[in-house]
Amino acid sequence: MPSAPRAVEAANLERPRLELSGPKLALALERLVTGTEEHGGVERHVEGLQLKSAVFRQALERPEALELAAFKTLCALIATVRRRVGPYLAPDRFPALRANVARLLEGRENTATTDERVAAFCSAFPADREHRWAHDLAGEILHNVDPERYPLMCRWVWDGETNTGVIREIWHAENVDQVTIEVPARYGTYLVLREELSQYVAANGVFRDVMYYVDLLTAQVYADYIGEQGGTYLRADFSSPEDPVRHTQRLLGLDGIKARGRTRLKAPDGEAFVVENVKLLD
Repeated sequence: MPSAPRAVEAANLERPRLELSGPKLALALERLVTGTEEHGGVERHVEGLQLKSAVFRQALERPEALELAAFKTLCALIATVRRRVGPYLAPDRFPALRANVARLLEGRENTATTDERVAAFCSAFPADREHRWAHDLAGEILHNVDPERYPLMCRWVWDGETNTGVIREIWHAENVDQVTIEVPARYGTYLVLREELSQYVAANGVFRDVMYYVDLLTAQVYADYIGEQGGTYLRADFSSPEDPVRHTQRLLGLDGIKARGRTRLKAPDGEAFVVENVKLLD
């Protein structure tokens, strides 16, 4: 597996300038390294992300043939989706969702169409706050199926509508809470963020599995924010009084499959969904 994301070429790709804070990144990286020590270390979490990606690639090798049970497994690995997607996992509604997933992945080699395909995917759901998770589902599918082409594109990384996310937490500016950061939540923004964070972790001695280290660092930044807010954001998923690394694991879906294969997927009828032979973090 390549040690770093390959360069992505796309015509007329919008590449905003990001003003990132070195000291904030240094603090997040230090917390990631020290915090994961008692949970098996950073490498163990990298292995978990690699396995998660493998699960997505296997399930979506032929998206038109995606089975409901396999898709439930994928949803269990996405923290901001698993508690909201339940109504769409009914047997009579799943075929439409499966077709939408297939369209999202069609032509994924052409990253110039990323924003268009994500928008089309989201348009299949009601345009209200209760369905904003659809963007995260689209972003996670693309990222995990093709992690070299597609960086993390979840709302917690950057949400242009609310001006919140990782980018704000590491933005270099005085009184950043009073600043409106004029960067769009588009593919080019997420790509530039990953490129800059890749350069940062490489400058700090990381030369293998760079894109997975970047994912972990990105999640650690927002995990620190969640911890500072006392779990008020995404309360259903992040309210328990745990250390920030637990929040990092949750943001990346590494906590999605618990002991004996039980998942955190919330079904409408309350039935527990069990996954066999998948353990991201033992």
